[in-house]
Amino acid sequence: MGGIANQAAEQTVGQLSETELLKLILPRLRGNATALLGPGDDAAILAAPDGRTVVSIDTQVQDQDFRLEWNNGYASTGFDVGWKSAAQNLSDINAMGAVPTGLVLSLTMPPQTPVSWVLDLADGLSAAISELGADRCVVAGGDLSAGAELVITAAVLGDLEGREAVRRGGGAPGDQLAVAGVLGRAAAGWALLEGSQPVSSLDAEMLALIDYFRCPRPPLSAGPMAAQCGATAMLDISDGLVRDATRLAKASGVQIDLDPAALGAFVEELQPAAHFLKQDPLAWVLGGGEDHGLLCTFAADTVLPAGFTAIGSVRSKAETTIAGITDWVTVAGQRSSTVGWDHFAD
Repeated sequence: MGGIANQAAEQTVGQLSETELLKLILPRLRGNATALLGPGDDAAILAAPDGRTVVSIDTQVQDQDFRLEWNNGYASTGFDVGWKSAAQNLSDINAMGAVPTGLVLSLTMPPQTPVSWVLDLADGLSAAISELGADRCVVAGGDLSAGAELVITAAVLGDLEGREAVRRGGGAPGDQLAVAGVLGRAAAGWALLEGSQPVSSLDAEMLALIDYFRCPRPPLSAGPMAAQCGATAMLDISDGLVRDATRLAKASGVQIDLDPAALGAFVEELQPAAHFLKQDPLAWVLGGGEDHGLLCTFAADTVLPAGFTAIGSVRSKAETTIAGITDWVTVAGQRSSTVGWDHFAD
């Protein structure tokens, strides 16, 4: 499916009223019996059995967080954008040790947006919720508006199911550092899309990396499992391993040491794409975000839950700094120069 610019001949959202468009969208959104009141009124009503509600919100902006047309001619579909909007928000709930229960969506669109693109977005949103295993999550409603560019904002609610939330600030010296999910795949897929090589020249392994960037697969069962197994700190890896590990280290007041040897399996699977693009796969593993895995600390004697891989350790914060810069995260004892994603950086 092509980008918006290539679909001007199709029916557009500007040719429909908001009510007409909603009649097309709502049947595609995922509901379930846990919603006490779904779309149709001024607000939805969801049950909160735990008595506490976990809330997260995330926004995707055209040409800031996604492109409709890529350098190699690939066109992002509405399905891609809908899936990613769900996945990144579900992952934030997962990172607290909670289970997602509801999602509301705000969608701003230029009037020339094809209706088919919007319906694809609804399909991608629902498919992600279903295929990622968020069985309790209902799409409870949302809002539509017109604007100069596409903006998709999703807010997700979650239930801790009686568990304590796992925050970023609980890591302690002596803890082991572990990750669930993958590292670097989305960054490699992004690099392939940003390259000049047409999609037709890529092999199945590289196309799979693009698919992972398009539709990330956060390990949604891992968050509650880690909480049950005593994780001391946890967060979603959305902006790169080093950047997010730095956030955890600062919140916990500790230093994190990453073990390159433990990252070897993640690096190895990216070698073919790295060779093709003449790039460093370790940079993707350390600096690439949007895989939406989980970064956790556990006590040293904890047996890691299934699906987690030890990648480093936690120690007391050093009093010294390197070149005047506090080294919250080191790789093989050296401060990493990997930056990761920052919305406001060049």
